[in-house]
Amino acid sequence: MFILKITSMKRLAVTEAASTLIAMLREKFGDLMFYQAGGCCEGTQPQCFEKGGFYLRTDDVCIGQVDGFDFWLDKDLYEYWKNAHFTLDVMDGIGAGGFSLETPYGKTFIIHYRLFTEEELMQLEPVKYNTYD
Repeated sequence: MFILKITSMKRLAVTEAASTLIAMLREKFGDLMFYQAGGCCEGTQPQCFEKGGFYLRTDDVCIGQVDGFDFWLDKDLYEYWKNAHFTLDVMDGIGAGGFSLETPYGKTFIIHYRLFTEEELMQLEPVKYNTYD
């Protein structure tokens, strides 16, 4: 008898250091959200905002949650990176533009990427698209 175990591959992970910073930001600001765009003044750094503090565009993509908070990607960036796993991390320093909530604390969120394996691609969790229906 076969037992088929279907597991879901998450698209997103978080380091312990980033999780610690998120907990501090949650205490100060309440519910959070993350957004990563494909360029402009913030480059492609992930940004942390108070939930609702950034207006999503139609078809932006939520690739998962970080400590219970949605992590959104610009729709074009998602198309470019849809075959990659994201790991949210943090480092000392100030990001490109300083709009993110961690900036005043001398920190900046960063992403480490790796490509999914063929097996992982077959098991990916679905994404959620921002729609205004």
